[in-house]
This record gives sequence, structure tokens and C-alpha cells, in this order.
Amino acid sequence: MTRTYQKTKRAEREAETRQRIVEATLALHTSVGPARTTISAIADKAGVQRHTVYSHFPDEDTLFAACTSHWALLHPFPPAEPWEAAADPLERLALVLRDVWAWYAGVESDLELFFRDAELIPAVRADMTRYAERLTTLADRLAADLGGSTTVRAAVGHALAFETWRSLVRREALTTAEAVDAMLALVGRLSGVS
Repeated sequence: MTRTYQKTKRAEREAETRQRIVEATLALHTSVGPARTTISAIADKAGVQRHTVYSHFPDEDTLFAACTSHWALLHPFPPAEPWEAAADPLERLALVLRDVWAWYAGVESDLELFFRDAELIPAVRADMTRYAERLTTLADRLAADLGGSTTVRAAVGHALAFETWRSLVRREALTTAEAVDAMLALVGRLSGVS
């Protein structure tokens, strides 16, 4: 009985240490960026030795994958189900833009660092590629409901882009409602749907 108890306690401690390492990594990735995060800094922030980090995560890719999964749990991409309820394609686009742009507002500084470091770290590049693929699939679906022309597809893809949201809302100081209306006007004009 004592042996089982000791194994359970040890497993709990190991899980707690692993979680502290993941949280320390996430804190560094979202403050200085993945490219500027070192194993030594992670160990310091987690309150462990470097060898402890390596015993839980034998390489940086494994650590990065755990960090990415944790970040995604904390910041889930908006679910598509509410959008599907809208019968009107422009209304659906408006719902999508409001939800995706609200998500951008919540993760803006994180995404800025991830985009910056995507060219430097293959694991970050792979994650950002998956994010881009998700937006591509969403844009394809929305554009198909609006006639599916190449021009409409490009406008919808542009509207969904993080850079578009930042340009309209942050740099040009439009409200989200004004920015959504501007994108709906553009897409509506190009698609002939109003």
C-alpha cells in the first residue's frame, strides 16, 4: 500500500513540474517570443534545473508542442456552429468577422510574436501554417456562399486576415462595427449580394 501511495505522489509531483515548465514556456513565448526563449530561462521561471526541463521534454519540439496545446486550450479559436445558423451569406460573414476579430483582440500580442518568429523556428512556422490553413478553409467556405469568384474569395480572405483587422481597428482607429461594415460593403459590392 505504501509503495502505491509513493508512486502516486511521485507521479503527481512530476505532472506538477511538467505543468510548471509548460506554463513557464508559455509565459516566455508570449512575452519575449519563442525565438528569444531559452531552456535556461524556462528552467529559471519554472523553478527547476535545466536537466529537469530536458527530462520532461527531450527536445524543444516536444516542449513547443506542449506549450502550443496549452495556449490553444487557453485561447480557443471561435467555434463555427453559431455562424452556420445564419442563412444570409453576408450576415454569416459579419458573424465570422466579429468572432474572429474579437479573438484577435484577445491574442494580438501573442500572434504578433508568433508571426515574427515563424521564419526563425520551424515549429512556430508549422503552427502558423496550420492557422493559415484554417483561415483558408473558412474563407473558401464563406466565398462559395457569395458566388465563389476569385475576386470575392480574395476579399473574404483579406477580411479574415489578422493584418486587416490590425490595420482597420488598430492603425486606422475604426471601431470593430465600422471595420466589419467596411469589409461587408467591399465583399457585397464584389459579389453582387446586398
